[in-house]
Amino acid sequence: MKSTMQDGPLLISGVVRHGEYVYADKRVFTVTPDGTESATFFEISKRAERLAAALTALGVARGDRVATFMWNNQAHMETYVAVPSMGAILHTLNIRLFPEQLAYIINHAADKVIIVDASLEALFARVRDQIPAETVIILRGPSTEGLLSGTLSYDDLVDAQQPGFDWPDLDERDAAIMCYTSGTTGNPKGVVYSHRSTWLHSLAATTANSLGLCERDRCLLIVPMFHVNAWGNVFTALFCGAELIMPQMFLQGAPILSMIKELRPTIALGVPTIWNDVLKVAESSPDVDFTSVRVIVAGGSAVPRFMIEQFRDVHNVDLVQGWGMTETSPLAAVSVPPAGVAREDDIDYRVKAGRIVAGVEVRVTDDEGHVAPRDGKTVGEFEIRGPWVTGSYYGDDDPAKFRDGWLRTGDIGTLDAEGFMVVTDRTKDVIKSGGEWISSVELEATVMAHPAVFEACVIAVPDERWQERPLCCVVLNPGAGASAAELRKFLAERVAKWWLPERWSFIDAVPKTSVGKFDKKVLRQRYADGELSVETLH
Repeated sequence: MKSTMQDGPLLISGVVRHGEYVYADKRVFTVTPDGTESATFFEISKRAERLAAALTALGVARGDRVATFMWNNQAHMETYVAVPSMGAILHTLNIRLFPEQLAYIINHAADKVIIVDASLEALFARVRDQIPAETVIILRGPSTEGLLSGTLSYDDLVDAQQPGFDWPDLDERDAAIMCYTSGTTGNPKGVVYSHRSTWLHSLAATTANSLGLCERDRCLLIVPMFHVNAWGNVFTALFCGAELIMPQMFLQGAPILSMIKELRPTIALGVPTIWNDVLKVAESSPDVDFTSVRVIVAGGSAVPRFMIEQFRDVHNVDLVQGWGMTETSPLAAVSVPPAGVAREDDIDYRVKAGRIVAGVEVRVTDDEGHVAPRDGKTVGEFEIRGPWVTGSYYGDDDPAKFRDGWLRTGDIGTLDAEGFMVVTDRTKDVIKSGGEWISSVELEATVMAHPAVFEACVIAVPDERWQERPLCCVVLNPGAGASAAELRKFLAERVAKWWLPERWSFIDAVPKTSVGKFDKKVLRQRYADGELSVETLH
């Protein structure tokens, strides 16, 4: 027997209509050098309709790629609404990529139009001669440097049109958005999200077992809109009526603390390196005010226990981790503690990568592909599948990344019977010493708990006796002092003896990838080239 239920398509335009009418007066705040600007969901939707009309007049048709090279701001949100709703494909460009990678991505995606924030004109100018001359460049804001010729004005294009663009009927499986992986090894790979996958991902983010976004929230969106669609939260906000705070280029500890104090977010999302900086600045800021914040969400890399403890014990703020990747849209697991766990014990769950979100399945496999037990002990590679998990890369066949319909994540760790994941390393970063595994992630988190340490990054280096051993690269807090011997003694009280690094290097800063993660390949190359000053303890 077949159901008689209605079967309308799950489209981004439907999410937009819901946000526009049900939450018309909800606001989006954009932080600027001159203060804060705001617009309602209704106003943003109507400007998006004008933008869609302007893009249509420029020849953008269904399936064409429209790219953005922009900060988190209102105009960027307008493109998020307009481009997929009109049937084109939104392609967010990472502003922190090297020019060669950026040009590769633009050409690989065959972007027809690129919208560029005027403040990023100089960055984009570096690749203008490496992409087709016929690519239309729209500049948002007045040019201050005149480095790009033949550009169109975003505001002029939008203002010349009338609202009322009729969003077309589309297939929910049509491509809506493109994101490229950060390209830490080889060329970046394109992941294409459908309207359906985006709709379902937005729904999942509203559940209390994940991010729990709702109408009562105001979300500080520190995670960039070019990084997996700001973890999907622009569409989730329209879906559930959560207001948004867009920080643009003001991503340091001090301005973030000011935003939290003045704009009163209830939830804030960003990578651990951002939150580490916020904590350090907060130590010397007498007027810190976290009273509006119900939860901080950190993702992109492992969160050290000390960071969760400090937010909880000093600022009375809960921090949860989210686990995912570009290929998973990215929400796949969130470290929300189970019901009934005492507050003093819930940190043991918050330090895990997360608990599987309804809608996706996760398993752990060994080197031969055999599925490991969910016992919280057996280590293997995480594989995942679900309606917002990619099944292939755009224009790039990579069968090694998929197995029997499951995506191989490259993350190593354990899975327990309650669905909690513990990520111990990446396959390319794990340290194999004398046939045994050492977790670089756990070593980093433990060293960073020392009060003198700002950041720590651990890499595998060759060793004649053990094949590989850990090298711990440390950035000290300004004015702080700690020796390698002192840090090793600190570690010795907290990890297995055979994990203790013999090699230590004190550096000025840990190199970061374009999305704020530790860039270990750079440190490995610097070590191989003899550029690191290494102290060896015996």
